[in-house]
Amino acid sequence: EWSSAAFQQLSGVTQTCATKTVGWDNVAYFCYPFTLEMFFTQGDEPEDSLPQWPVLYFEVLSLDFWQRYRVEGYGSLVLPASPGLHMLTIPTWRPVELGTVAELRRFFIGGSPELEDITYVRIPSTFKGERLSRFGFRTETTGSVTFRLYCLQQSKAFLETSALRQRMQSVLDRLGGFSQQSSVYNVLEAFQRARHRMQEARESLPQDLIGTSASTV
Repeated sequence: EWSSAAFQQLSGVTQTCATKTVGWDNVAYFCYPFTLEMFFTQGDEPEDSLPQWPVLYFEVLSLDFWQRYRVEGYGSLVLPASPGLHMLTIPTWRPVELGTVAELRRFFIGGSPELEDITYVRIPSTFKGERLSRFGFRTETTGSVTFRLYCLQQSKAFLETSALRQRMQSVLDRLGGFSQQSSVYNVLEAFQRARHRMQEARESLPQDLIGTSASTV
């Protein structure tokens, strides 16, 4: 249920990068930026079911001084389902042939077994069965690739939730203002009642007592 714009490139090739020895490993800092925009459309599936997130497939090639190409590894990663910054390190592997001749050919001549369909890294696009068997398919681990992903998500549900939250906040603000006004009104009414009681008490006292207390003060 995922789609992309017609002008969106769904594949690409990075630049060639020289490796650098870090500890016991040879590391290549590609720093290759890419952008991807995908759209999800809810189909006939029930709302409780979770959608399958897009998968990114990648292949690592090497090029030596004598212009010999070699496949160094394949890998795949599922794009993060949560927005934000994600650092993902994906291990890679490559297919191998049995025998010393194949390794000698790879070392001296270059070239190595490759996958015709890169989706075979995860689930082949042509697979329609229930169980996928890779019995007899020999591979070896080769290294890893680190991705730094910045994910953004937009949805009408997010907008509706945000609007509802703002509406509730405005209601709470109004209720808060009303409560403050009501508290002020209650204080003023209590003051008016106390003043009225004092006036009534003063009027009920004898006049000579009021004059004596006034002259004493």
